[in-house]
Amino acid sequence: MNDEGRRIHVALHGASGRMGQAVLRAARQCDMVISAALVRPGSALIDVPLRQILGESVGELEFRAALDPDVTVDALVDFSGPHAFDAALALALERRAAFVSGTTGLSPHQLGEMHRASAAIPVLWTSNFSLGVALMRRFARVAARVLPDWDCEIVEMHHRRKADAPSGTALTLGEAVAEGRGLALDEVAAHGRCGQTGARPPGQIGFHALRGGDVVGEHTVIFASDDERIEFTHRAANREIFARGALLAARWLAAAKPGRYDMDDVLGD
Repeated sequence: MNDEGRRIHVALHGASGRMGQAVLRAARQCDMVISAALVRPGSALIDVPLRQILGESVGELEFRAALDPDVTVDALVDFSGPHAFDAALALALERRAAFVSGTTGLSPHQLGEMHRASAAIPVLWTSNFSLGVALMRRFARVAARVLPDWDCEIVEMHHRRKADAPSGTALTLGEAVAEGRGLALDEVAAHGRCGQTGARPPGQIGFHALRGGDVVGEHTVIFASDDERIEFTHRAANREIFARGALLAARWLAAAKPGRYDMDDVLGD
């Protein structure tokens, strides 16, 4: 872990992806050191200078397939994919580095492995590092608790290339609603509706996924009664907001004890 006052050294796993490149750009503005930019073995980017891809001054760092043993790592930030997640978690455990991940689409086994890893290192996983979304989770949880009989629907939209639906953020928001009502999400979730579905059952949490264009991410949580409606909406204009949030989490987590954390912990009261 980092010594107080020293700049945080971050190894980035999944450095060639859209989110990885956003983290590389944001690190310069967050006074943090990217000590390694890791890509998959066999990638054409291995040994390529970062500046050649990003088109801006990012120092002399090159993309690598493996982490050199003498490289300082306080936190490992992972924006890869389910296929590469296991290697990222194993690397964080090997180096006893804080583990910050925004990889979605994880299997129950992978989620379980991450939970077990938290006995040895601090771990923070979230589907969305936006500070606005973190606050939206709080609002949704409180609204669900105060308005237990109101219907709740969650609508999300992302770019056409997104592979999973509903988004991890939508599910996280749904979990906040279910938590506020003391329910298990998988027992009350409904994903889309088509045909003769019948009346909406009480307590159901509906999810609806839209895909199109280059939308970075939009999420709306709707609470509706017979006479009024409340909507919480968050719109992401670019990926830099997630990159800055991930680096903020890495800075906070690098000084934390082993355990499981989320963005609520980073935000504080």
